[in-house]
Amino acid sequence: MKTTIRVNRKSPESLTKQITDRLTDLINSGVLAVGQFLPSERELANSAKVARNVVRGSYENLIRAGKVQSEGRKGRTVRAAGGKKKAGAAKGTKAGTKARKK
Repeated sequence: MKTTIRVNRKSPESLTKQITDRLTDLINSGVLAVGQFLPSERELANSAKVARNVVRGSYENLIRAGKVQSEGRKGRTVRAAGGKKKAGAAKGTKAGTKARKK
């Protein structure tokens, strides 16, 4: 990803939200194309001069919003609009696991 993400440390908005919003804008505008890998947590944290957990939180927000999907150890990719979750995944459970009975 060639676009630099900058954060405003004086903003009342959290750093995580700022990065999430900027990545969302890049995805929605097509700068980040479907299937394109996002930078690693470490790369983005270093370039934005923030802690890795800030970037991890942003990536988790994007996954929950359905904008990004995790490819395991390969990284995270931009997801197609209206993309489907993995088969067998119920809300609050991991793919292929059964929900516990109460």
